[in-house]
Amino acid sequence: MCLDCGMLLDETPLFEPSLLKELDWSSNSVSFSPPISPSSPGEGLVLRPLCVADFNRGFFKVLSQLTQTGDVTPEQFTKKFEHMKKTGDYYVVVVEDTNLRQIVATATLITEHKFIHSCAKRGRVEEVVVSDVCRGKQLGKLLVSTLTLLSKKLDCYKITLECAPKNVAFYQKFGYAASDETYMQCRFFD
Repeated sequence: MCLDCGMLLDETPLFEPSLLKELDWSSNSVSFSPPISPSSPGEGLVLRPLCVADFNRGFFKVLSQLTQTGDVTPEQFTKKFEHMKKTGDYYVVVVEDTNLRQIVATATLITEHKFIHSCAKRGRVEEVVVSDVCRGKQLGKLLVSTLTLLSKKLDCYKITLECAPKNVAFYQKFGYAASDETYMQCRFFD
């Protein structure tokens, strides 16, 4: 229960958890040493869909290590969560440290519906971040591998992401390659 808002922050997942359990991990192209997987991410860790209760488990603390998050209220978070759940196009995964009951990593897959490629779907990876206290545990690799396999399972014709030049080699391990397209933006807010 969120004391300042009077609303229950529940454990309802953003998407069906069985999607993660059904991934064909044998087709993963990246090696892990020691071996980890979505069903076994490491001692005391669980990889699962985001839930509303994660608001109080440090979800924004982890996101803030990547970019500005702003001051988000539980009501705003719940409203955005419900919108994302309703569309069925958002797959936010988190890694929770079950001993601390804190989120230590997260990444998002968004599916876009297209008219091109016979009305196909495109996957887009965003907001991949691992808490500074958990770096070096292969969680970034685990998140990207999981979302890449999930996009394939969801019948996306391709998956894309944006990354800084210093991260290109990391993403190439997963089969990502630079495209001929130039990423451009027009920002309205910082």
